[in-house]
Amino acid sequence: MNKRFRSCAMLAAVLLFVASGADAAADVAHIFWKDLRPATQAIAEDANLPMIAAKLPDHGETLSLNLQDKAIQLAGYALPVDRDADLVYQFLLVPWTGACSHMPTPPPNQIVLVTPAHPYKMKEAYEPVAVTGVLKPGMEKSQLFILDGVSIVQSGYKVRKAEVTSVDTVPDAVTLPVNSPWNFLNKKKN
Repeated sequence: MNKRFRSCAMLAAVLLFVASGADAAADVAHIFWKDLRPATQAIAEDANLPMIAAKLPDHGETLSLNLQDKAIQLAGYALPVDRDADLVYQFLLVPWTGACSHMPTPPPNQIVLVTPAHPYKMKEAYEPVAVTGVLKPGMEKSQLFILDGVSIVQSGYKVRKAEVTSVDTVPDAVTLPVNSPWNFLNKKKN
């Protein structure tokens, strides 16, 4: 009888754990890039893409504090900050391809510094990914190594211990202008 009681107790504990995990997954807010900026701030298309933080009265440093410490999921493009070959230990999540390297940097409230829970195996820079984790507002500078030197990029948010998954598309991606040298990144690979 004692073994049966332990078995039932163990089963109940497992079911409770599984149910609590399902509740946690339901509490993840699927957000878009517009949710990270003040409603009064121009979006990239309105600011004659690419949006330059210097054009904004607050330089893009006004953050959305109503998302602070919330579990979120956001899709964007990953730009490695810390990597070893194809394993990425930290990256910037940005709303368009080419951002930060050879195009003007998005404002800080449109850049998320992501530290994956486990190194993420990245196929290419600007790979579309979805990031799930707890959003923490706060300015942070990252040193980004690009082909022609080093760039310091300021992000307005961070997500640590993030779950990162590859996605086919970014639902609210900003489309680059026709004359952009980075248009090839928007094309599907066969």
